[in-house]
Amino acid sequence: MTLRRKLPITRHQLLAGIASASLLVVASCGSGSKSTSSTTKAPSTPASTSSTTVPVASMDELAATPPMGWNSWNQVRCYDLNEDVVKSAADAIVRHGLDKLGYSYVVVDDCWQEPERAEDGSLQPNKERFPSGLKSLADYVHDKGLKFGLYLSPGSETCAMQWDEYPGTGLGSFGHERQDAEMLRDIGVDYLKYDWCAADETDGLVPQEAFAHMRDELERLERPIVYSISEYGKHQPWTWAPGIAHMWRTTSDIAPSWGSISHIINSQAEHYKYSGPGAWNDPDMLQVGNGELTDDEVRAHIGMWAMLAAPLMIGTDLDKVSPSVLEALSNPDVIAVDQDPLGQQARRVSLDNGAQVWVRELEGGDLAVALLNSTDAETKIATTLEELDAESGPWKIRDLWTQSDEEPIGAEMTEPSDSVISRKVPPHAMVMLRLSR
Repeated sequence: MTLRRKLPITRHQLLAGIASASLLVVASCGSGSKSTSSTTKAPSTPASTSSTTVPVASMDELAATPPMGWNSWNQVRCYDLNEDVVKSAADAIVRHGLDKLGYSYVVVDDCWQEPERAEDGSLQPNKERFPSGLKSLADYVHDKGLKFGLYLSPGSETCAMQWDEYPGTGLGSFGHERQDAEMLRDIGVDYLKYDWCAADETDGLVPQEAFAHMRDELERLERPIVYSISEYGKHQPWTWAPGIAHMWRTTSDIAPSWGSISHIINSQAEHYKYSGPGAWNDPDMLQVGNGELTDDEVRAHIGMWAMLAAPLMIGTDLDKVSPSVLEALSNPDVIAVDQDPLGQQARRVSLDNGAQVWVRELEGGDLAVALLNSTDAETKIATTLEELDAESGPWKIRDLWTQSDEEPIGAEMTEPSDSVISRKVPPHAMVMLRLSR
């Protein structure tokens, strides 16, 4: 699996300033009273952390578009995880036709392990939760035409050991990186979630080094495995993770509430400089179907993740969600924006007391536009072709949520500043448009 391929510097200015920013981040990671990373390192082969190359430039290679699928954590967290839950998710993806729309990864998150490693140091699946074993489960998922993912952590502990009181000793990959990577190959894993879990505090690790170490072990396998890393944006991974992983978390954990979703959206405004094919910012998994999100909030959540070129990982019971949630997850026009091969993440061009305008460049010169109302009251949101940095029209307009075509904008000889798009947007909602010539 080759993760490091050069990407043209002209795409999103992805490499501009990354090297210098990474040096600053590395320096900051070693400071602070809780970190011992300057004195304690993994007893394994050092790994390169070069940020001058970027994963997957070719369109036919791994993670050329943001990965889509299902992850167990937001649905069952830790103690309700078992093989039946995973099989049911795979069944539901196929039954609802989501696989045909691109949802292909079925990922088992934390709490799949026996409390202790075997005598040879290998991780073992929990016999009560996964009596058939992980290889059998991976085969089941593969037989559905889907891909199988698994969770590991770079330190000595997993997050569930720390936060969910999951019993265990040494379930993290610290000191077992090669052994655990080879386990992934033997099981038939296609996607690895590698979750930080305060490994700097528990084991004195440095994020860049620890994540690059596992990257190198994965490359040895010569098996295509999507590599998803998560350190919650604490050390600005968007500045150094390109070249290490296919996707990296940019935020703390998402909650099933509009406040959490809106906060994450606002934190992503400048990250477009660092995203592109094979190298994706990850604002965390979807929470649609969980909590008490309204239909407008569900559409805004999915739509903004699509604007952000974010991975779309479902985290709910697909057999229990409302028809409106399933319809939103299945909207082909919105998914097409998320999966646009140009890979250009949206940028925010306007923010006025919670009324936001975002624009995303698409392949072939089209534009995706989001009018997002993060306030608690209906708000009129307007933009112009000039603000969108678009030339004079005419531009055809399609509303992606209603899937209806609207009157073109910007007739010939009309100045871009005079071509206005204006909508009344309900609270916690978005209007999502596609403009094409």
